[in-house]
Amino acid sequence: MENFGRGNGTEITTFTLLGFGNDPNLQIPFFMVFVIIYTVTVVGNIIIITLVISDHHLHTPMYYFLGNLSCLETCYTSTVLPRMLASFLTGDRTISVGGCFTQFFWFGTLAIAECYLLAAMSYDRYLAICKPLHYATLMDGKLCFLLSAGSWLCGITVMTIVVSLMSELNFCGPSEVDHFFCELAPVINLSCSDTTMVALVGLIVSVIDAIPSCLLTLMSYVCIIATILRIPSSTGRKKAFSTCSSHLIVVSIFYGSLIFVYVLPKKEALREVDKIFSVFYTVLTPLINPLIYSLRNKEVKEALRRVISKCRVLT
Repeated sequence: MENFGRGNGTEITTFTLLGFGNDPNLQIPFFMVFVIIYTVTVVGNIIIITLVISDHHLHTPMYYFLGNLSCLETCYTSTVLPRMLASFLTGDRTISVGGCFTQFFWFGTLAIAECYLLAAMSYDRYLAICKPLHYATLMDGKLCFLLSAGSWLCGITVMTIVVSLMSELNFCGPSEVDHFFCELAPVINLSCSDTTMVALVGLIVSVIDAIPSCLLTLMSYVCIIATILRIPSSTGRKKAFSTCSSHLIVVSIFYGSLIFVYVLPKKEALREVDKIFSVFYTVLTPLINPLIYSLRNKEVKEALRRVISKCRVLT
């Protein structure tokens, strides 16, 4: 990573992340808000990971995927928020070129992995609800592992290509990144090299990774809802709809904000809007995913009670 951004003629060794501005009256309030969000996000996801590993009642495909999602979300939000929190607290908003590219690599890897993991989770729910008699045969441990590992592998492979192309760019000035983290468009806009190839690859990657996985997720939930409508019990329909609607809201926020930022054409007037939508998929979805997917589930609540009871006995 130390050679990133150090092509021929490169003079810049650090970038400055402009973030949400430098008003001194807003830095501490911003810090307090985001440190609370980060703490709740990490603690919530770690609780889920611990429960899924420790409680044998949760050793099922659905919770295997949820544990993977929680692990991914913990890493995902940690690629952005700690650096942003440090800048609020110290006022130092600089980041080395290599550090910037490293942040973007891991952020992009985890974002792509989440796209595919959410699609895998929706497929799992589709099989469980629409094909219940074949579920145990179709969604076995091997397929769960392949879907999860494939999500991470796709992210790493794609971002290796994108960041390799970015590393060939020269950065001669200016050095101010108009964002709160190292995101593709604001970074390559600072390059004094031809960025056509990088921008094109970035767009192709965004379309291929976001849209098909989004459509697969939505199609799975359409089939699930169609099956739910055939449930004779109104109570059962209401409960199932409640769960599905919550999942669809989270999925819509995540995919919608990603598509807005990475797929739709860029305009200068939408820079600030891009930042707002970036907050949705970098901060909001990692915060609410544990609440929507896991902590509202009866099985997870019971597992949490069992863990608390064991801790009381031990103490």
